[in-house]
Amino acid sequence: MSIVGSDADADANDRQEGIGNTSKRRPNKRLQHFDVTVPTKQPEPGHGQGKGDYGAFVTWEDLYVRVNKGKQGEKTVIASIHQPSSEVFELFHNLCLLTYGRLVYFGPTSSANKFFADSGFPCPSFRNPSDHFLRTINNDFELINQDDIEGRTAARLRADDNINLLIKAYEFSETYQQVQNRVRLINKEEGAILKKGNQSRSLTQCIVLTKRSSVNMYRDVGYYWLRLGIYIAICVCIGTIFYHVGDSTSSIQARAAMLSFVASLLTLMAIGGFPSFVEDLKIFHRERLNGHYGIGAYEIGNTLSSIPFLIINSLIPGAIAYYLVGLQNKFTHFFYFALLLFVAVMLVESLMMVVASIVPDFLMGIITGAGVQGVMMLTGGFYRLPDDLPKPFWRYPMYYISFHKYVNQGLYKNEFIGLVFPPFITGDWLLRNNWQMEMGYSKWIDVVILFVMVVV
Repeated sequence: MSIVGSDADADANDRQEGIGNTSKRRPNKRLQHFDVTVPTKQPEPGHGQGKGDYGAFVTWEDLYVRVNKGKQGEKTVIASIHQPSSEVFELFHNLCLLTYGRLVYFGPTSSANKFFADSGFPCPSFRNPSDHFLRTINNDFELINQDDIEGRTAARLRADDNINLLIKAYEFSETYQQVQNRVRLINKEEGAILKKGNQSRSLTQCIVLTKRSSVNMYRDVGYYWLRLGIYIAICVCIGTIFYHVGDSTSSIQARAAMLSFVASLLTLMAIGGFPSFVEDLKIFHRERLNGHYGIGAYEIGNTLSSIPFLIINSLIPGAIAYYLVGLQNKFTHFFYFALLLFVAVMLVESLMMVVASIVPDFLMGIITGAGVQGVMMLTGGFYRLPDDLPKPFWRYPMYYISFHKYVNQGLYKNEFIGLVFPPFITGDWLLRNNWQMEMGYSKWIDVVILFVMVVV
């Protein structure tokens, strides 16, 4: 394809005066990855044409490949054009018409009108040739005015007959013979082997994907901001219901219930970002198939971009609930509490990414993710003590697979170790005997196990 009118390069900036912002972004979005200079940038029809517009020239939908030739730096451009006017249509040197995978015409654009006229389908006066060609080789237009099944069937048969007639006429045309001769000559030529373009470095891919995901997460209210608001509201409710539980014997059950509720509900609500995960995965599948980046770069970029938002979602609601309830007032205890919430929410998001890759429908995905977490909660050691769980399946292996086991144990160890309740009931005794916690390792091991689950 040759682009005519490049002598107006000097006026390119002036011509953009009346172009809408959307029309300006569309070519820039495609061209930003390529070393390409477009001679003129014109708006699409109906996109806010202003006083500086000169009419639609080309809609750049997809810049596919460029090939440098010699010192001229000429480029081969493949573009799609929507409903070209007769003036734009005449700019093309060659025309290829396909219908249902069958070749109807391939040859000079200037000869197409003569070919259709010789085949018995002349272009009517005052009709765009491109519209006439598409209408002739497409049987859908014949069905518009047909209301009954018999009329539709007859119209489709007539259209199919017309298409078959055009295909046979082209196969016996002089244009077809010229094309075949040209193809044979091209096949005899020996050209240089095209080398595959270099992909950007892995570090660059991760940086770009991290920036893009961060912007998307910041702008999408439903991704994290709405969840943050709900978290804050729930933690205010928790703080006012369990306000200053104190150190009495009755506070033992209150502390345990509060910690278990936080571990269960706040992690369960992390599935709220599932619809956004599904949309991101659609983009990822398309870009990965195009060879832009791999799975590793996407996972790293998505994880790094989500960390600041997960910290905010863990720190602010966690602080409200922690200090209103009156848990241990040392900063190290609160830091562990917030850290465990952060790791747990990140683990749930990783789990939902796995679900999104298996169940692409967001409604079914939310149901599936909620069901998986429900099983994890039941086998986490709070609703049913570990020794009471049936051993063949629920104790081994589900109890040890459930991430709620390590969340509950970490929160309980962080809160009860070092406390003494009247009359001389120690937190260690409660953990061992009342909740059957595993006291053979530190609470920090629970965090490490959760981090390993996130990575896996």
